[in-house]
Amino acid sequence: MTTAAKTELITVRDYLRYAVSRFNAAKLFFGHDSDNAWDEAVYLTLHTLNLPLDRLDPFLDARLLMHEREMLLDIYTRRCQERLPAAYLTHEAWLGEHRFYVDDRVIVPRSFIAELLDEGLTPWIDDPWAVESALDLCTGSGCLAILAALAFPNAEVAAVDLSEDALAVAERNVADYHLNDRIELIHGDAFSKLQGRSFDLIISNPPYVNAESVAALPPEYLHEPELALGSGSDGLDLTRIILREAKKHLTENGILVVEIGHNRDELEAAYPTLPFTWLDTAAGDEFVFLLQAADLPD
Repeated sequence: MTTAAKTELITVRDYLRYAVSRFNAAKLFFGHDSDNAWDEAVYLTLHTLNLPLDRLDPFLDARLLMHEREMLLDIYTRRCQERLPAAYLTHEAWLGEHRFYVDDRVIVPRSFIAELLDEGLTPWIDDPWAVESALDLCTGSGCLAILAALAFPNAEVAAVDLSEDALAVAERNVADYHLNDRIELIHGDAFSKLQGRSFDLIISNPPYVNAESVAALPPEYLHEPELALGSGSDGLDLTRIILREAKKHLTENGILVVEIGHNRDELEAAYPTLPFTWLDTAAGDEFVFLLQAADLPD
């Protein structure tokens, strides 16, 4: 089939149609960089051909050289047979306009906190220059720590992760953004290496998938580090630690911003007296909460 495709398919348009057909036949799951076969096919095709990711139309009827056809068929085949997320095939992930290196040592970046940082966390932070210290807990690839450093140009950022492998990826991304002098990478479990330190802002996209959902994850997600996905039976084990310890690590007027996936009901039931503020994101207002230092338990 691949041999026939290589000789009979000629243009970018031909290969996009073929990729969509292959992806649908393989019943791939989409949920990392795209949510459908067409968008995934477009991304993998443009990336593989070294074409601008935001300009498809001018190239649709371009004829492909034989080695270009082979490269496209290879990446389509790997996506179908290995069920790897596209980001692991291309070694890149995008949060808005920001590109990050990724591989299977880290979860594929996908955080609603990223879009909030792009807006400078307004109106909760009215002067980005006033933020002098920030903490990214469970930093993974370092993407949120980097976005925080860009959003708050006067801030020193600490980025913590339990995985040394993840921190190696974060180190590469921090270097790519020339932020080594402002972002400190720390190997540690939650707040364990931060005794005596406090921050104007703490952000975290911790593991939050509950045990039942972890057991039902599609193959694409099983390539991601298990450590970065599940967090106990209800998905809130690490969030509980954050809520218990955060106040000790926030300045007097500091704020805490945490992403918790689909666990809003469970979280509010567990902490009925905490005045959670749920922040508006592209997907709705039930995935990221904000608390001020004064509202957190001592």
